[in-house]
Amino acid sequence: MTLPLAFPFIGGRPCLNFAATLGKRHGTPVERLPDPSALARWITEAELAAGTEPVRVTARELTDARALREALYRVVRAAMAGRKPEAADVERINEAAARPDLAPQLGEQRWKSAHPARAALATVARDGVLLVGSPLLERVKECENPECSLLFLDDSQARRRRWCSMDRCGNLAKIAGYRSRSRAAVTE
Repeated sequence: MTLPLAFPFIGGRPCLNFAATLGKRHGTPVERLPDPSALARWITEAELAAGTEPVRVTARELTDARALREALYRVVRAAMAGRKPEAADVERINEAAARPDLAPQLGEQRWKSAHPARAALATVARDGVLLVGSPLLERVKECENPECSLLFLDDSQARRRRWCSMDRCGNLAKIAGYRSRSRAAVTE
């Protein structure tokens, strides 16, 4: 039996999916990485695990991962707004991206690394560097649900996607719109 995914993987890029491990940033934040085992599970569910053994994550790696996550989020948001990012955030991301990342493998084992958790985070950091420095950045959006803060790569043909996911926020918006129209029709 396969467990359902514990994390939203709807950002379209590893760095955006990693930023989503802190949800509802505009309200009461939801920490999806409360402990090292949660980070290990995220790495596995993101398909960034090296080998078949569970990823071992230390408390220090969790602290570093959360700091990297926040730096990635702030740098992407700054780039989206056309602002210069904070030097400390750029330094943190560049430092993580400079570490050895996951080595792709043919066959059953998708990745290889001597330090799987650090390598997975280096891979995520590199993805952030590549995204911010590419034309794809113009397609990164924040979900229009005011209670959601997920960033996503709009890969729709018309580039008019508004929600992180139709299964999540898009459906909630449709339900709210329907109820609002129904109430207005009753009062007329």
